[in-house]
Amino acid sequence: MAENIHPDFERFVSRKGKEKLLGQNGIVLWLYGMSGSGKSTIATEVEKQLAAQGRFTVVLDGDNLRSGLNADLGFTNEARNENVRRTAEVAKLFASQGVITLISVITPLRRFREMARGIVGEDFREIYVKADFETCARRDPKGLYAKVADGKVANFTGKDSSFEEPEEAELILDTQKLSPTQSATEVLSLISGLSK
Repeated sequence: MAENIHPDFERFVSRKGKEKLLGQNGIVLWLYGMSGSGKSTIATEVEKQLAAQGRFTVVLDGDNLRSGLNADLGFTNEARNENVRRTAEVAKLFASQGVITLISVITPLRRFREMARGIVGEDFREIYVKADFETCARRDPKGLYAKVADGKVANFTGKDSSFEEPEEAELILDTQKLSPTQSATEVLSLISGLSK
C-alpha cells in the first residue's frame, strides 16, 4: 500500500451498528456460470423476494459493471481477473455495510473464484449456476452464441476460453432442471439465517 494512504474504518458507524439498523447481516452471494446459464435471472428473482421481505439488497451484474466500473477491461484472462478483483472489492464494501449483495458474473476460472473468496472473506457464498454449453446456446438471451457461431466474438467462455466447474461450492443450481423460481428458493434457503 502506498505510504500516503491511511485507511481508517473505525471512525465510521460500525458494521454491527449498520446490520442492527438494517435488521440483517451483510453477505456476498456470488452467482457464476456461463453466459445464458441464468445468473442474472436468478439474482433478480432473489432480489425481488428479499425486497418483499423488507431486506436491503444490491445486485452487481457483470454486464452492468462492464458498462461502467469495468468498461476499460477486455476478455483476456488478465482482464477477467481484474474484473473479478474489482467486483469482489465492491462487494466486500457493500457486505461490510450490512447489505445482502448478489453478484452475477461469469467468473470462469477457479483461481478467480478463490481470489474473490479471499478478498470478501467469511461473507462469501459461492453459488454455481450450472448449465451446459448447448443449453446456454439454445437459450442465447443476448444473441452471443449466434455471434460466436458466426465468428464475430472471440475469447468466449466455454468455446475458446475455458470455464472450470467448481470443485466445491456452497450451492449448485442446475438450471437445466430447476426453474428460476426454484433456484431462487434454494438461494433463499441458503441465507435464511441472516436476519437479526
